Amino acid sequence: MSWIHRINQLPFQEKEGLYRILIPPSLYARFQIHPLSFTLGEGQRAVRIWGPPGDKTALVEIKLPQMEEPLYSIQISDTQDFTQLDWDFLIVNDPRSPRFLTQVDSHGRDTLFGWASRNLEEEIKAMEAGLCPGQSRKGLGLTREAIECLEFFCRILDIRTIRLEALFYHNAITYERHGFSYFSGYPMMRSIHKEFLPGGKLYALMNGSTPFRRPEMAQTVRGRSWAIHDGILLEVEDELLGEGWSSPVMYRMVGKPRAMPTFPDPVY
Repeated sequence: MSWIHRINQLPFQEKEGLYRILIPPSLYARFQIHPLSFTLGEGQRAVRIWGPPGDKTALVEIKLPQMEEPLYSIQISDTQDFTQLDWDFLIVNDPRSPRFLTQVDSHGRDTLFGWASRNLEEEIKAMEAGLCPGQSRKGLGLTREAIECLEFFCRILDIRTIRLEALFYHNAITYERHGFSYFSGYPMMRSIHKEFLPGGKLYALMNGSTPFRRPEMAQTVRGRSWAIHDGILLEVEDELLGEGWSSPVMYRMVGKPRAMPTFPDPVY
């Protein structure tokens, strides 16, 4: 039986004791959350742990009363390989930062991070505020700490590999910098970097034709990610890139990070 499925069969207190490892300790003091009871000063519980018996997925989420979206949310799942864990997603929102309605379009429909539809007006505002595609608020700089928590969780269970899909270009570059290698997508990522350099096919399309394609954006991770989100890859005659963005599958060996950088010395 795989590990998440097995943990989800446990009594709630035991299950909670294991899944609490996935919460970065810095969040407790930073947002006055009691580390044992998971409650705020007013007594309401801030942490939700979801992992029903029989399921192979677990979700750990922190929500503050004044926020519609979670402060912190991480989901993990079993794979067919018992020594491997799927890291489905990590969402972190700074409650003190402005919120942009990038997650819903002008008709109120969920944009699914901009893949189903887009709210261009809100995306432009978010981009100008320094956000990346898929974000509605700034983050809290927790990626490294979240990975440390996830690795500790894996070491306890003798899980050897953390697997994920990088939803956006900037996600892939960030995970590269944290010791993730590529199962798939490495040639695409290398080609993207090459073609965004001066003289490249993507560089030539960074001509200001849309707000997401300003020339200076070709040399930054955030700028490239917005241009890719804007569909720039579909306009290139290239065997690797012409079909558009495909989320790379990446992995990190627990305790043995090995990066495969495709954007040397990246500027965000």
